[in-house]
Amino acid sequence: MESVFRLREYKVLFYRVLIAYLFYFLARTLFLFYNFSLLGVETVAEFFRLYYYGLAFDTTAILYINSLFILLSVLPFKFSKTGAYQRFLFFIYFISNLIAYSLNFVDFIYYKYNFSRTTISVLNVLRDETNVTGMLLRFLVTYWHVFFLFILMSFLWIQLYKKYHVSSKKVLIRPAYYYTTSAIMLVLITVLSIGGIRGGDFKESTRPINLVDANRHVTQIKQADFVLNTPFAFIRTLFKNSFKKVNYKVGNDEINHLIQPIKQYDINQKSKPNIIVIITESFDREYSGAFNKDMNIKDFVSYTPFIDSLANHSLIFPNAFANGYKSIHGMSSILAGIPSFKDAFTSSPFSKQEIESIVSILNDLDYDTSFFHGAANGSMGFLGFGNILGFDHYYGRTEYDNDDDFDGTWGIWDEKFLEFTKRELDKKKEPFFSTIFTVSSHEPYKIPKEYEGKFPSENNQMHQCIGYTDFSFKKFFEASKEEDWFDNTIFVITGDHGNKTTYEVYYETVNRTAIPILFYKPDNSLKGVNKELAQQIDIYPTLVDLIGYDQPFRSWGRSLLNDTIIEPFTINYSASGYVLQQEDYICYFDGEKATGFYDIGDKNLKNNLIDESNEKMDSLELVTKTFVADYFDRIINKKLGNPNK
Repeated sequence: MESVFRLREYKVLFYRVLIAYLFYFLARTLFLFYNFSLLGVETVAEFFRLYYYGLAFDTTAILYINSLFILLSVLPFKFSKTGAYQRFLFFIYFISNLIAYSLNFVDFIYYKYNFSRTTISVLNVLRDETNVTGMLLRFLVTYWHVFFLFILMSFLWIQLYKKYHVSSKKVLIRPAYYYTTSAIMLVLITVLSIGGIRGGDFKESTRPINLVDANRHVTQIKQADFVLNTPFAFIRTLFKNSFKKVNYKVGNDEINHLIQPIKQYDINQKSKPNIIVIITESFDREYSGAFNKDMNIKDFVSYTPFIDSLANHSLIFPNAFANGYKSIHGMSSILAGIPSFKDAFTSSPFSKQEIESIVSILNDLDYDTSFFHGAANGSMGFLGFGNILGFDHYYGRTEYDNDDDFDGTWGIWDEKFLEFTKRELDKKKEPFFSTIFTVSSHEPYKIPKEYEGKFPSENNQMHQCIGYTDFSFKKFFEASKEEDWFDNTIFVITGDHGNKTTYEVYYETVNRTAIPILFYKPDNSLKGVNKELAQQIDIYPTLVDLIGYDQPFRSWGRSLLNDTIIEPFTINYSASGYVLQQEDYICYFDGEKATGFYDIGDKNLKNNLIDESNEKMDSLELVTKTFVADYFDRIINKKLGNPNK
């Protein structure tokens, strides 16, 4: 009977799949350990409740990854019990499982920067890097403890696998019974596997579970990433294109009224000042005292003395947010007013099209346009996207041409590269527009040896890096003041995204994208503190407004100076949903409908007010739908260019 029905083989198969669940449980527990302050899992009961809902996502990932192994285990080969075949299955099992399992461990660290489970989109980022091997080796050295845990888990997994095995004992059986029962079990296991891969739902009319489904049973949006696992996130985004038209039944009237994608300003007189936009790597708002005066943070410490002093003579926005989580998201948002949501626009099939931006407008006005980034040319995808935008010049590590000042990881130290940038700007004919993207305020959180100990760190190595970058800005501004071009220049300083936080308020879901925005003119004509909502995509239309450009132009953002039609708002993507702030509320939109409304002060999205629906909430949901609908329509149908052409 045992041999006829292959009970031992099926029991062993069940055991081998079951231990995968054990190690996914351990990985989720370790993920929580490394990111406890970010996930909102505060009690043991909540841990197990959320883990229960996470089982569906574990099932999908495990069955996907082990589909070949399961198939080869149940096919009725005459040699299936032999030692050679079982060793073959061993390698199939662990090659596929350990590769997928390792993705969980990457997110122990990477989640602190991305604030979401890693998806296939990370490969698009790595594709544009020239030193992937070096980055991997540095990760293994810097985070050796994560690598050690992975090796330990793998070792334990292998030992448990070997505890229970298929007997190689040969038994004479009737082939008819053997193959009939095997066929029945093959069908049954296939059906169960398909149902498991779909998330436990066998209904053809119901779609398989996706990333957004992790939000169904959470009390806080950020808990969704605890429910998920990284292999699932990878699998569900594999060969997927999130850039698809949506049908929310919004018309042109709603689009033109609620978001006005075509802007036109005619208040300021035409002028041609130089413009320098400094995009500061990982510049979280919490690092700068000038942007935290009203936050009432106990024992607050600022790490940007120069920017704090410059803010006294600038127009600053202490309630500003990034429109994405990666550097390339920041570049497209700031320069072209194109945010990135689930996936980066620049990695989509639609990025290679005519794009109106601050670069294209200034090119038409005979500006010299340039992009400075001290990393290897092409890193982060900046060179490729810069060419699409139409920069006249690109200056990278190649143009710097002195690797003595290379930081060993990302690029040229900020101080040295800003000195080089200043020398190149001195050579330019006015007016010029330059974007400077810094590199030093980034993991692995190192600064030049001669400055070690000069900048405070307060148990967060990022602090000394931001202090060093701030110091580099000071030297750049002091040197530039001596040049004729300085007084006729508008400076913008902002961040591409946030980074490691210290204060609890910046762990809150919405505040994870909090960044500073600063406009400075040497003549003090831009000065003050504007506490309205602001975002990266507002920088481009604000600059267009400042120079008195009076033609219609495409922009989802708004001028932070003179736009009285569109109410201040921010939008980005978090935990598989859109987050839009405007007026009194925050709307969480899952791509189909609003699933949460929160008071504008509830940045942690704890108290869902959706059962208290009112007209303002309905209006905010419509704004979100309208924005998303127009966003995908313009991208997919290639309507990002100049509306006048």
